[in-house]
Formats: sequence, C-alpha cells, structure tokens
Amino acid sequence: MPRPTLPRSLRRTGALTAVAFAAAVALAGPAAAHTEVEAEGARALDQNVPLTFTAESESGSAGISKLEVILPEGITPDDITYKAGPKDWKLAPTSRGYTVSGPKLAVGEDAEYVVTVRQLPDARSLAFKTLQTYGDGRVDRWIELGEESGGDEHGHGHPAPQLELKAAAPGAKVVSPAPTEEPTTATPSTGTGTGSSDPATGSSSARSAEAAAADDTEGDDGMPVAVPIGIGAAVVVLGAGAWWFRSRRGGAS
Repeated sequence: MPRPTLPRSLRRTGALTAVAFAAAVALAGPAAAHTEVEAEGARALDQNVPLTFTAESESGSAGISKLEVILPEGITPDDITYKAGPKDWKLAPTSRGYTVSGPKLAVGEDAEYVVTVRQLPDARSLAFKTLQTYGDGRVDRWIELGEESGGDEHGHGHPAPQLELKAAAPGAKVVSPAPTEEPTTATPSTGTGTGSSDPATGSSSARSAEAAAADDTEGDDGMPVAVPIGIGAAVVVLGAGAWWFRSRRGGAS
C-alpha cells in the first residue's frame, strides 16, 4: 500500500512548484519594467558623451508619449544635444532638464533615445530622474534614489536611472562654458568721418559739418554774415560817391 503514496506526493510537489514559479514570474514582471541610461566606458569629465536612455512600457492600454528628465548637478539643459529617438520625437529644454516627446508609441513599445552631453561632471555616479508619460495621461515617476526607492529583494520600486562613471582621465579638466555674444547696441553712423555719435542729440560727422557751415554763415547775434558785408560795401560806395561829387563841385567853382 505505501507505493501509490510516492507518485501522489510527486504530483503534489510538482503542482506546488508550478504555482510557486507562476507567482514568482508574476511578481518579477513589474520589476523588469524600468528606465535605464547607458554610456559605455564613460569617465568623469569626458566630453561629447552619447547617453542612451531606454524607458520600458508598463501600460497595457496606452503608449509612451513623453519622457521628462531632471538633470543631475553639473549638467545644464544647454549641455544636451538630441541625437536620435522615436520617429517625429523632439527635445525641448526645461528649467530643470529637458523633455523628449512626440506621437505616442504603440502599446507595449519601449521608448529609446540618445542625447549627447557636452561634458560629464566630476562625479562617481549620476542620477537622471525621469517622468514617463503615456497617451492616456498616466505618469510613471522614476525618481527614487538609493534606499529611497523602497525596493525589496526582488528589485521592486521606482529607482531613477543611474549612470556609474569611472575616474577622470589623467589631465582631464572642466571645460568652461561657451561664451555668449553680447548684443550690439552701437548706433550706425549716418555720415563719413570720425565724428562721434550722440543718441541724445543725433550729432555725428555730418552734424559737425552742418555746425561748421552754420558758423560760416552766421554772426554772434545770429545775423547772416553776408548782411553786414553788404552794408559795409554800400557805405563805402556812398562815401566814394559823395567825395567824387564834392570834388566836381569844387573844380567847377
């Protein structure tokens, strides 16, 4: 009689194993979906580094439509250049990082894109907090750091994408930001010459010429110079005429 007990025990053990395996798979499923960032061989202070981001879909009813990244300290939105991504998706800078968005992807399709960082900061690791938005408005917040992620031994939680960096190469230095050009405010000259321009009075070389011409044509009292010259000439002519007239009368007498 004890013989039938063994097959029955084996069947019972097999059933329990199958149930345990199914439960393990069900629990491990959500943990597999997450957001990652990769940069092979990246070192601190490396320049023009391509970063590949992968955001796995967790929704069974809507596709991913936008990813917002909060940049870590040492990287600014101006340091980011969009390189590749889903069709018709574009990058837009924000006050704390950037967004990559476009037409929503197919349900279950992961979003992968690449950006180039002008220079990585001098750090051991970088966290890129990410908000993952779906077409139906759902948002997955991959923003937890370290122990904050609340993950268990199975890896559950919402950890932020983390990039581990190697030590900086010997001689590597921080590159200063590219200089920004100051807007030109000089008023263009309206004439020739070296006269300075005054926006309040509009003076220039042409105005100086006009002032010189005015000095040539006006006296101290504002009267044109030609008027006193003409009066003086008339006085001389009249005096000469009077002298000639008196001379004629004296000769006649």
